[in-house]
Amino acid sequence: MSSQGLSLILHSDGGSRGNPGPAGAGAVLYDEQGQEVAALSRYLGRTTNNEAEYQALLMGLNEAKRLGAARLTVKMDSELIVRQLEGKYRVKAPGLKPMYDEAKRLLQGFASVTIQHVRREFNKRADELANQAMDQR
Repeated sequence: MSSQGLSLILHSDGGSRGNPGPAGAGAVLYDEQGQEVAALSRYLGRTTNNEAEYQALLMGLNEAKRLGAARLTVKMDSELIVRQLEGKYRVKAPGLKPMYDEAKRLLQGFASVTIQHVRREFNKRADELANQAMDQR
């Protein structure tokens, strides 16, 4: 760990079977060496895919904060959420606005944040955790 504080990488993913339908959220945090430091999975009940994506992100951001991360890299396969967080897309769905606002508030608590859109195959562990949540409901 450098003098600039803990640096973590967050992969998050949410999904629903049907849209809306039974949904789950998954988030995994890695240290700079690629070691998994936290894995979270939560069943969300009936919700939309985009709401599940935001719930997964919020779950991961709260855990990163709890672990004391100063620098955070967020990797998600939801292009919509990434573009909204970057300010490139407006948040039009009323159900997403409070989660978007909460995500922006949490992101401001880190010294530095990088948000990246990744292809689904580079987000497998978070997807696995989201599916696990849906399976275990």
